[in-house]
Amino acid sequence: MTNGTDATRWVNWARTASSSPVRFDRPRDVPELAASVADAAAQGLTVRAVGAGHSFTPAAVTDGVQLSLDAIDTLEDVHRRPDGTALVTVGAGIRLAALNGVLAALGLALRNLGDIDRQSIAGAISTGTHGTGARLGGLATQVVGARLVTASGEVVETSPTQEPELFELARLGLGSAGVLAAVTLEAVPAFLLEAVEEPWPLDAVLEQLDGPDGLVEGNDHFEFYWFPHTRRALTKRNNRVEAGAGLNPLRRWVDDELLSNTVFEATNRLVTAVPRVTRRVNAIAARSLSARSYVARSPEVFASPRRVRFREMEYAVPREALLDVLAEIDRWIESSGERLPFPAEIRFAAADDLWLSTAHGRDTAYVAVHQYWRLPHERYFAAVERIVAEHAGRPHWGKLHGLDASRLAELYPRFADAQRVRAQADPTGVFDNDYLTRVFGPRP
Repeated sequence: MTNGTDATRWVNWARTASSSPVRFDRPRDVPELAASVADAAAQGLTVRAVGAGHSFTPAAVTDGVQLSLDAIDTLEDVHRRPDGTALVTVGAGIRLAALNGVLAALGLALRNLGDIDRQSIAGAISTGTHGTGARLGGLATQVVGARLVTASGEVVETSPTQEPELFELARLGLGSAGVLAAVTLEAVPAFLLEAVEEPWPLDAVLEQLDGPDGLVEGNDHFEFYWFPHTRRALTKRNNRVEAGAGLNPLRRWVDDELLSNTVFEATNRLVTAVPRVTRRVNAIAARSLSARSYVARSPEVFASPRRVRFREMEYAVPREALLDVLAEIDRWIESSGERLPFPAEIRFAAADDLWLSTAHGRDTAYVAVHQYWRLPHERYFAAVERIVAEHAGRPHWGKLHGLDASRLAELYPRFADAQRVRAQADPTGVFDNDYLTRVFGPRP
């Protein structure tokens, strides 16, 4: 999952955003990064940083200077604590897969991750990337410090006690206040997860979601995939264990590569050519899933290969609204005539206090809808967006959505603070583009 770049044009992974910057800079260290930003600002050029290009939005688009942080990716410091946790500082350009390897070599891990590990740490936290777990927050909740290059080229250290307001936008703010140069994360001792993956009737999943021993609260990490046009779901329960048997390598290849990527690509091409078979294909796929369980290091359980290209929209809704939201989406799908080969993904997170977190102030359920990249997605996504709007849905900052600052201000209690700090940190709009102007509003 890499983005395409050449001297004049950049395209993101999903092929939903592209730009032709006047310059593409690849600073080798923080001084070069600061000099690049300062030089661009002096020339009146805008600046946007890019990592893996895995955001579905045009967040990284610019006609000015586009910065690759790929070379700023080294381990800087490890501070171990008596309780076994550690503060780990890394260059902001490091990809999550590489970061997981660095942490594993230190006997450490992140307590929670999303299901893709190709992003840079800077891009992942800046867009609010999250995993699943009723008692856990998104990736940005694990950030305890950030080094930021401001619009003037100044290098600023931020944390909850040092420039705390700037820290809020540094750890989750779409790069609106500056370019991340380094991130300090709270890591935990490395751990094993037992993964239990089973096909279930959708109605049984929904009936058993809630309660102290329910699927969400009763597991460290729970999620499920629902196949449109069916009443079937694939459930995933991941829990910490001390030991256990790993997955047979052949079985892993068959499940994760052959079926989830090669065969899935083929079936999506089929339904693109012959839409009327979508319902039958989904029913076969949902019923052909087999259960599996295995134990592995946490990053190997959290992340899966995703090679089939798609478009995605994801909304965060209050936990208590989930069943209504899913029922309304199901009704719309069945009455719309749309044919949808991709499953919807449902995940969970604990409430947090980050200004721009989609889980700010409320226990959250995430509803992610997808469409194969060769098929139209606009009508489906617009319908889901209308449904979640009735439940104060908040869009994932890095995935497709249609909201602007006026609506986002109604959804986030600290939105005005984010706008104020953005204006103070970047008064001339060095880090602006059309997407940031839409979601944060025009400058005062």
